[in-house]
Amino acid sequence: MTDPIADYLTRLRNAIQAKHRVVEVPASKLKKEMTKILFEKGYILNYKFEDEGVEKTIKIALKYNPITKLSAIKSLERASSPGLRQYADHKNLPRVMNGLGIAIISTSKGVMTDKEAKTKNVGGEVLCYIQ
Repeated sequence: MTDPIADYLTRLRNAIQAKHRVVEVPASKLKKEMTKILFEKGYILNYKFEDEGVEKTIKIALKYNPITKLSAIKSLERASSPGLRQYADHKNLPRVMNGLGIAIISTSKGVMTDKEAKTKNVGGEVLCYIQ
């Protein structure tokens, strides 16, 4: 697998389209941090890190509106790729849906949202956009 973040986002996107309640993703430190951000911002219902056996996984419970059955995540979009990295300094951080969505940024001070990076005055690699 050449791009594990794109695989992570694709698994989430496919599970949402198929209306699955839980999706299982291979774990890494970066994916764990991205999952924590999704949970803190209310895009997913819950998550669990499983360290059993050789392969470590993340189980993610997806969040849906009980009335309309629509997912809390409307779109997941990869910004930076292994072939073309997208970097932004703290002055030029992207705004998603005029501040309604989030961009996940990998900085020297850890993985954080665009708003947190702006308040801490740090830039970094723009990983993905979530609406």
